Amino acid sequence: MASAMLIAQEAPKRDYPIQPVPFTAVHVNDAFWAPRIELNRKVSIPTAFEQCERTGRIENFVRAAMVLEHKDLTDKHPPGYPFDDTDPYKVIEGASYALSVHPDPSLDAYLDKLIAQIAAAQEPDGYLYTTRTIDPEHPHEWSGKERWVNEEVLSHELYNLGHLYEAAVAHYQATGKRTLLDVALKSADLLVATFGPGKKIFIPGTRL
Repeated sequence: MASAMLIAQEAPKRDYPIQPVPFTAVHVNDAFWAPRIELNRKVSIPTAFEQCERTGRIENFVRAAMVLEHKDLTDKHPPGYPFDDTDPYKVIEGASYALSVHPDPSLDAYLDKLIAQIAAAQEPDGYLYTTRTIDPEHPHEWSGKERWVNEEVLSHELYNLGHLYEAAVAHYQATGKRTLLDVALKSADLLVATFGPGKKIFIPGTRL
């Protein structure tokens, strides 16, 4: 037994021969992908943000913030879908990747403004879900009357947060700014306090 333990201790640790590297350490300068990455920064990302603005996805955060600031909000209609929050998050993630490749003061400033709007829509305990904040009594019909009660079906409360966390990590790695990361961490603290042994336990989006 002792010899077997010694052999196990001396055996080299096995791992994958290829290790991942941070996306901030990767730079593409070829004739095929580099122009497409630049086109993405100049055209695709601004267009995606423009669509988020035109469809009210960013305005949802502004409206939620107005409620939290006790301002008079007359337009309380719910978002088209409870997962509309994720689209700005995903475009922020892509924009962060772009900033890591090419400095862009205009895009960087746009992200700062948008992230401030998202942060303002976060409830004091970390909850971030615009349709419920805009009108807690009448959120989107998929959302349920209380937090999380429809999470296993259609509310997308946790689904949204997954995209938020991806965006927050990408933005922090690309810019070093903690603005969105702090929003994500505050949200994550709420999840730790809400879910787990002796608390709420279920898997999101498992039943239809």
